[in-house]
Amino acid sequence: MRIVNASLVAFLSSRSSLASAFGGANLPSRAFTVRCGSTTMDATDVAPTADAVKFDDVSESYKELLGKLNTITQLNRCASVLGYDQQVFMPKNGESAAERGQQMAALSGVVHNMKTDKALLSLIEKAEADLSAHGGSDFKDEARLLAMERKDFLKNERIPTELASRASAHQAKAQQSWQVARASSDFSAFESDLKECYAIAKEMAECKRDPDDDIYSTMLDEFETSMPKARIDELFGEIKESLVPLITKVLDSENKPDKTCLTGAFPADKQAEIANKLVKAIGYDADFGRIDVSTHPFTSSSSTKDVRITSRFTDGTWREGIIATLHEGGHAIYEQNHPPSPYQIDSALSLG
Repeated sequence: MRIVNASLVAFLSSRSSLASAFGGANLPSRAFTVRCGSTTMDATDVAPTADAVKFDDVSESYKELLGKLNTITQLNRCASVLGYDQQVFMPKNGESAAERGQQMAALSGVVHNMKTDKALLSLIEKAEADLSAHGGSDFKDEARLLAMERKDFLKNERIPTELASRASAHQAKAQQSWQVARASSDFSAFESDLKECYAIAKEMAECKRDPDDDIYSTMLDEFETSMPKARIDELFGEIKESLVPLITKVLDSENKPDKTCLTGAFPADKQAEIANKLVKAIGYDADFGRIDVSTHPFTSSSSTKDVRITSRFTDGTWREGIIATLHEGGHAIYEQNHPPSPYQIDSALSLG
């Protein structure tokens, strides 16, 4: 941990010199906090200059746009908390899931209407005009934010509000039926909902996609922004070329590992206790999150100040629960150290 903390200090200390080397006078300044376990460091991306001008001070349209985008983000964060509650705390029955589906559908409809309001596009266009008038090269982050929001608006307006609401409602329904099917090892209990999940996802992609794009590329952009499908194929080709021979060599080896240490008397509550200590030791700040148990491990981030993780534990085998907790902890540490911003320019652009 000392090595990690020292590295962070060195990195943050170097930011001002890096900014100077790359013309820092024209770069925006954003304050943020880096947390690594019990260590917290306040920092700034680039040291602000005395005469720095903020774009929202010279563009009322941009300032109003930021306000609307912030509201949309806060409502999406509310949806995130509802989703977490369903998977962790809510009663596990079909009636409760149906009610939660209605709640999420209503919220999704409100958010979708805000995201596709023509007034939002008008603000984007006016802010773009202000950007050109005030010298776009001085506001690179703002220009990027506007480009991202324009792209999102044009995709979102192709989706009917009814479809956005239906997708949220079915997600809640499918979550419940999957949990029931998994508990009873009965795929048929989930099969129809799974088919509907695929149908809705395909319908959404068909609405969003540009005429020159295929469905896979459209859906890929949701998870790996601007990553071409051809590049993904290339990356997996390189992995396959190296990994397949390695796996074959390991499986064919005469030196078989002793796996008896993986099973034994390992009570689930003790596993959870150890896992929680380990994930905090690698840097997860539990004061700005929580650790729970769910059917399938996941990370949920409603903001940098509330990043939650879940795991699951099975008596008799320690590997699944502890490794899952550490895995989700890695996601959570990343999420906790984003800039505390409600705008997508400061969010993750990739899952990889």
